[in-house]
Amino acid sequence: MQAQDRTQPKPGPAPIINIKKPQSFTLLNGLKVLIVENHKLPRVSFNLSIDNAPFAEGDKKGVDNLTGTLVGNGSQKITKDAFNEEIDFLGADINFYAAGASANCLSKYSGRILELMSDGVLNPNFTQAEFDKEKDKLIEGLKTQEKSIASVASRVQNVLAYGKKHPYGEYLSENTIKNVTLDDVIKNYNTNFVPENAYLVIVGDVKFAETKKAVEQLFGVWSKATAPKLDYSDPRNVQYTQINFVDMPNAVQSEIALQNTVILKMTDKDYFASIIANQILGGDFNSYLNMNLREKHAWTYGARSGISGSKYISTFKASTQVRNAVTDSAVVEFLKEFKRIRTEKVSDEVLSNVK
Repeated sequence: MQAQDRTQPKPGPAPIINIKKPQSFTLLNGLKVLIVENHKLPRVSFNLSIDNAPFAEGDKKGVDNLTGTLVGNGSQKITKDAFNEEIDFLGADINFYAAGASANCLSKYSGRILELMSDGVLNPNFTQAEFDKEKDKLIEGLKTQEKSIASVASRVQNVLAYGKKHPYGEYLSENTIKNVTLDDVIKNYNTNFVPENAYLVIVGDVKFAETKKAVEQLFGVWSKATAPKLDYSDPRNVQYTQINFVDMPNAVQSEIALQNTVILKMTDKDYFASIIANQILGGDFNSYLNMNLREKHAWTYGARSGISGSKYISTFKASTQVRNAVTDSAVVEFLKEFKRIRTEKVSDEVLSNVK
C-alpha cells in the first residue's frame, strides 16, 4: 500500500482580470454616471454614492444615521410595505444609506429596480411614526453596544485619533440621539443628499443607450444643488507613545488597539509599498503579528493590522483581543513586531508571497 502524496501542489497562474473601461456621461444636475456592459450573466448592479466631505453633527450626532434609515422606507408614491413586497417579488435587493443606495437584480427586472431605487432616494416619505420607530431602534442598539468592549474601544480610539470636534471623532450617545428631530432629518437630507458629488455606477447585462435614457429620465429630475464646503484641520498624532485605559470590570477579555492617523492617498508614490508593508506586518494569517500572538503565544484567535483608505484622512490600526492576564505582554509583543518591520529587512520569500 502506497502512502498518499500530501505534497502541497504548486499554485496555478493568477487569473486574468479584464475590467472594461466604463462608458460615462454627466447629467445637467451634476450626477456622474458610469456604465459597464457585461453580458456574461443576466444580472445588474447599481451603486449610487454621494461623495460629500464629512461634517460634524455636534449635539445632534445621529441625524445622519436616522436619515439613512428613513430614506427608502417606501416613497411619496408607494407605501413602505408595498415597496418592500415588490422588491422581494422580483428577487432583488435594494439598500439605502445616508449617502446613497445600491441594488442588485436580474437584468430583466433592471428597469423597474432602477425606477424603485430612484423613487426611494428622490422622493423619501419622512413620517413622524417611522422616525420615532427608527429613533427607538437606534437607542436600543446603542445600549447593546455599550456592553461590548469592541464597540467601546472603537469610540475611544476615534476620539483619541481625531479629536471630539472632528467628524470622525464624534460618537453616538442616547442624549445626542434624543436631540434629533424629524425636521433635523429633513434638513440634513435636503442639504447633503444632492447630485453635485454623486456617482451612479451600473455594471452588468445592460445596453448603454437604453440605460442612459432611463437614467436621464429617472435622475434628471433631481434638483441641482451644492453640498456645503466644510474644512477641518488634520488631526495631530501624539509626539510619544501614549497608553489609554478604559476599565470595564465585567470584561473577560481586553481589546488592544495601537493606532495613529496617516496622510496616505492612492495617488501617493509610496501607497502600494505601504499596503505591502502592512500586509507583512498584520494583513493576513502568516503576518508577523498573527504568527507571534496567535501561533507562538496562543493568546488570541487573530491579530491584524490595516490602513483605512480615505479621501480626507486615513488611520493605521493594529488590534486584537486577548485574555486579561496577558494584556501587558501582548502590548509588548505588538511593539516588538512594529520595531521588526521598521528595522529588519524582509526576506525575498516573504515579499514574493505577499505580492
